[in-house]
Amino acid sequence: MAVLNLRPLLGGRLVRGSQPFGMDASATAEFLAAHGIRTVVDLRSGRERDLLPWQLAPGNGVELLENPFDPAPQGLPTVSTAEELGELYLGWVRTGPAWVAASLRPAAHGPAFVHCSLGKDRTGVISALALLAVGTDPEAVVADYTATTAALPQLLSVMAQTWSVAVPALPPRAFSPEHMLLQSPEGAIRYFLAGFGREFGDAAGYLRDAGLSAAELDALHTPVSKA
Repeated sequence: MAVLNLRPLLGGRLVRGSQPFGMDASATAEFLAAHGIRTVVDLRSGRERDLLPWQLAPGNGVELLENPFDPAPQGLPTVSTAEELGELYLGWVRTGPAWVAASLRPAAHGPAFVHCSLGKDRTGVISALALLAVGTDPEAVVADYTATTAALPQLLSVMAQTWSVAVPALPPRAFSPEHMLLQSPEGAIRYFLAGFGREFGDAAGYLRDAGLSAAELDALHTPVSKA
């Protein structure tokens, strides 16, 4: 199959998307080469990675950075509204500044592909902070996050198939689009952006405090060379 929910940001320096669905070593190599990817930043937990591991050919010059963040270590939280989803995201940046910095650092040193499972939540938070850090208009950040909505029907269908093989007892409605946790509503990212601004000020300052150097932050402003 393919990487879904795919789009480049920061002039191609950061590419965001889903996990690799059904990709063998050949398809993986083609995908990475097409985007000039130097580093794959995998935000999934160990169990998620075991379901769909990367098929990277040895010596292909692409580094795999496993930077896991389990969004539900004690089970999925109850999220009923867009605002609750946005608050969940805020909790991640409160507790995980080092995780955020490690997720973005590879983009400062060359094209990096950042992904989780759906490329929606963990990836969405990292992408939003990357865009804010280079001065992107907040409305464009909202548009990037909500662009996932069009991809969700295919994403949820493929995810349901993937997990049903690994966990046959999984309820049929586990990946129902009715679940707020599986949506990408505008209200969630607006709540996150407003809360982030109140708590942390600007994204560049947050990332600097989290460990990114001035040179790395400057590099995020520079589109990748096509040469």
